[in-house]
Amino acid sequence: MTIAAAMRIGAALPDVERTTSWGAPTLKVRDKMIACQAINKQAEPGTLVVCMPVSDRDELIAADPDTYYLKPHYEGYPCVLVRLSRIQPDALRDLMRMGWEFARSRAKRKRARPAKKGASLS
Repeated sequence: MTIAAAMRIGAALPDVERTTSWGAPTLKVRDKMIACQAINKQAEPGTLVVCMPVSDRDELIAADPDTYYLKPHYEGYPCVLVRLSRIQPDALRDLMRMGWEFARSRAKRKRARPAKKGASLS
């Protein structure tokens, strides 16, 4: 599996935009990141970053540490690092869907902010 193949799989999800972040291929939905190529020097070559809840990330790493991992640079973020050389296409599709659902839920929360005090609703 390559970064380009991962980007094609993720881009097939609804409303996904292909873009770049920090010069790396990135997928977003409603301006929220789903996945991108890991470019931090702590990440291994051929690694994809997929956004998801920390609890899901921790479960993936515990279940398959040869495929999923984390480095200190990424610890404060809701994401997992994925060794693309170790993941099967079906598992990557499922992972991208998880990232897509997580990004969509974050975008919905951002838009659903209450009106500021004293602001007119009309």
